[in-house]
Amino acid sequence: MRAGDRRQTVFVTVAKPQQSLELVEPLRGDVNHVSARCVLEELEDICVVVVSGVLVSRFHREDPTARALFIAQAMSGKWASAAELSAAMGVCLSTVYRYARVYREDGGGALVRRKPGPAKGQRLEEAERQAIRKWHGEGVSGREIARRLRHAPVTVQKALARMGLPPTRSPAQQQALPGVGAGPVDPDDSEPAHRGDAVESDESQQVRQEPAGLPTTGMDPFDRSFDRFLASQGLLLDAEPIFASGENIPRLGALLALPLIIDSGLFVEAKRLYGDIGPAFYGLRTSLLVLVLMAVLRIKRPENLKEYSPADFGRIVGLDRAPEVKTLRRKLKRLIAGRSEYLLEALAKRRIATREEAMGFLYVDGHVRVYGGKHRLAKAHVTRMRMSLPATQDVWVNDAAGDPLFFVTMEAHPSLVTALPPILEEARELVGDERRITVVFDRGGWSPKLFAQMAATGFDVLTYRKGSITPIPQDHFEEVEVPDKPGRTWLLHERTVWVGSKKEGLWMRQVTRRRGDHQTHILTTRHDLALTEVAVRMFGRWRQENFFKYMRQEFAIDGLVEYGFEEEDQLRSVPNAHRRRADKAWKKARNECRKLKTAYAEVGLTGQEHPSEMIDALTLAQAEIDALKVERDALPQRVTIAELSDDERTVYLPALRKRLCDGIKMLAYQVESDLVRAIAPHYPRVLDEGRTLIAAAFQSSGELHVTDTELRITLAPQSSPHRTRAIEELCRLLDAREVCFPGTRLRVRYAIREAQIVRRAS
Repeated sequence: MRAGDRRQTVFVTVAKPQQSLELVEPLRGDVNHVSARCVLEELEDICVVVVSGVLVSRFHREDPTARALFIAQAMSGKWASAAELSAAMGVCLSTVYRYARVYREDGGGALVRRKPGPAKGQRLEEAERQAIRKWHGEGVSGREIARRLRHAPVTVQKALARMGLPPTRSPAQQQALPGVGAGPVDPDDSEPAHRGDAVESDESQQVRQEPAGLPTTGMDPFDRSFDRFLASQGLLLDAEPIFASGENIPRLGALLALPLIIDSGLFVEAKRLYGDIGPAFYGLRTSLLVLVLMAVLRIKRPENLKEYSPADFGRIVGLDRAPEVKTLRRKLKRLIAGRSEYLLEALAKRRIATREEAMGFLYVDGHVRVYGGKHRLAKAHVTRMRMSLPATQDVWVNDAAGDPLFFVTMEAHPSLVTALPPILEEARELVGDERRITVVFDRGGWSPKLFAQMAATGFDVLTYRKGSITPIPQDHFEEVEVPDKPGRTWLLHERTVWVGSKKEGLWMRQVTRRRGDHQTHILTTRHDLALTEVAVRMFGRWRQENFFKYMRQEFAIDGLVEYGFEEEDQLRSVPNAHRRRADKAWKKARNECRKLKTAYAEVGLTGQEHPSEMIDALTLAQAEIDALKVERDALPQRVTIAELSDDERTVYLPALRKRLCDGIKMLAYQVESDLVRAIAPHYPRVLDEGRTLIAAAFQSSGELHVTDTELRITLAPQSSPHRTRAIEELCRLLDAREVCFPGTRLRVRYAIREAQIVRRAS
């Protein structure tokens, strides 16, 4: 090596082909399948690389040079693709290609990281200089400031001299700020990497608590560079909301949803389950608030944030700007890696506890989301399109008012009959064992055996009757008035019928409504309900259908949140496609043979002699039927996913991130429903335009006035005086709740300006 050449040579030992290779021991650590050839096993702090069953190299997990060398060698040796390495090692594609290019051009020594050293001394950023001024004013010693900033003490001394500040020498040892040394900073993010789940050791919990007394600028809400610097150093778990007074702030009306979002328990449950998501400027509280406000404002996907001004959106949540799309996606990734399922369950329990009066009747129905991507998904029948298409399926449970409570994503596409038992178990766990629940569903759940099981476990049934039924004579119906609809009547009839077989069945109450010549039969195990209430509750199932339509159009619950796929359970049983094709061929041959027999019989009826060609064709057709039947019967009716060929296997879409986003949209719908009920006494057209009015109020601009104790929101008037008066009453109700903005002690006050009526000159 020449003098002055700072390159380091890295040697990697690779087994020679002619040597006898020992079999690799069974993997005992955390296994990461990088590709079909390459496997990465993590044993404590050591990573072992196995390629095609051969041990290739070992390296320390915290050694960045060795990790970079492994990525470069994997690209050079074609052990894995760039996309596979990017996903397995947690780096971006550009980093993978850069490692491969540097390794190819300059060798492994060029991958060694070198500490940069400016030729003219250390230069500090503006945020670091602000931190030095802040801490210097608080009496923090120069050595302590250097430790917090991770700089040499001489660098801080020179910075103090340049800023004209005298050196601070405190004899008492300064206390370290909470959160110092919280972890490394993610080079692809302006925030440090996530350090794990919320449940850790007591010492870790103490470090991860909200830092108290951290210095914040508190003066310029439009410049949060100091807070971002603290987050990058691991000293800030979530940026404190700092508001600035202003007029005509776009979409300020979205904060009308704030009191109900707080009442839902979102922030309390998230803090209990997560603790935090790591040191960051956009922490747990801010990320969840941004996601809910996005749903409230009908920002349907993270990518749609590009269509809105980050500065305007940031003013709503008390920040200088809203998070970028890539930042929000990283937050979603961290949230689903924690306890997102437990969060949705906790929110459902809180919702049920606050709406016990609506838990007597639960509406259950499946929602099919059609998939138009390139991956092969299992097909499901789409009722609204009357055809089978690649899709995913959710089963939703709504309360008596039609508001959603929870939903379950199905891996396969079971019928409602097979999907109901686990749904009912979860509903029983959420609602409680002491309450009897009436489950309302359509004909997809028709099963007398299931009805008997539900009745035995404390559930009542309310559904439509399925199958051919003898019509009831028209003179047996009686005319009754429809509740809550004066002047409207129904023709109803009721009787008790036996449903199911003689051995496995039960007596059920049948209520029939006649409209013209059409009769709709309703079955229920509730014998205590009034005749009209049975019909009203059953026909109220259309609220759930309308809910699906509304969520598709307004909240895009059918849209994709992330790309990619996951492999299905290899042991899951599916119908055998080969047997289905063989059965189809057998039925086709049998139909052809039936036509030949018909022609043969017609010839016999005329008294003519049967042609030999007809006899031979009939004999061959019968032989073909027998052969096809033997071939079909030899094939199993069902096979596992693993037994299918590659072009026949199906996959399913990743569900965790989609479920969290849909759960947040469900929360936004619940908030909207509660606000609609709040304005119902003050808005006569609430049934037709209630949600439209609330959605318009969310989009309203307004004036923001900030004091030491209050955050006063004054919205612009609505499109007409009677709509403005309805929102004015809503502001009074919300103002009486006396809520504080999350993360602050500022009480939120609501008001709306009166509309200026311009009269035409006569």
